[in-house]
Amino acid sequence: MHKLRLHRQISRAGAPSNDHPLRLGLQCFKPLTMNGYNFTLSGARLVALGSGALWWPDENLLVVSDLHLGKSERIARRGGTSLPPYDIRDTLNRLAADLALCHARTVVCLGDSFDDLTAAQTLPQEERHWILRLQAGRRWVWIEGNHDPGPVELGGAHLAELPLPPLTFRHIAHDHATGEVSGHYHPKAAVNLRGRAITRSAFLIDTNRVILPAYGTYTGGLHTQTPVLSALMRPEAIAVLTGPVPTAIPMPR
Repeated sequence: MHKLRLHRQISRAGAPSNDHPLRLGLQCFKPLTMNGYNFTLSGARLVALGSGALWWPDENLLVVSDLHLGKSERIARRGGTSLPPYDIRDTLNRLAADLALCHARTVVCLGDSFDDLTAAQTLPQEERHWILRLQAGRRWVWIEGNHDPGPVELGGAHLAELPLPPLTFRHIAHDHATGEVSGHYHPKAAVNLRGRAITRSAFLIDTNRVILPAYGTYTGGLHTQTPVLSALMRPEAIAVLTGPVPTAIPMPR
């Protein structure tokens, strides 16, 4: 069975209970230099960054999920409530910052990179050139999502999933998979702090998989108590809340 080794971080949000796996013999390893939550999955040392990106330092690989570029344009096009049309720039700004921080040579976008096909096809020229600049000198993989088949007009590889042992990257989690990195569900979790509930997007991690939070602006989220997430994640699962100090808590159910 694959072992999950988790690096505990102490937070005012609260420590794990005495019977939680974080206190029951799961070994820690020395934290990496990048600010994030360190863990291993199927032997791969990974870092959950506060931005919602996942960093695999041994492979020099950065993973982001559910960018949903063009969401504000899609909502306006379909007659919905108008949102400030800055979501693409905000998302790309954060992605550029993560790439500048980790100098990744490979980028994997785990599906739903655009909010729909029209959003990909009508991407403004300035933002299109911005993406091309981010791609320059890097291997870039677009995983197909349920909102789009991958932006085929942009450079990079377009795949249904990416096996990179010991891990497999796909958009939607498979029930019995191991070493799986996926997205799709936009997980979020809440923690009580001084009598006030704080909700943030979150990574979900157990011995079989990690589900990434949505990286894009305006993406919303699905609470961890939702039956589909409770069914996918093992009893020892934790939620790592995003933010300036990524914080691990037992996954709320």
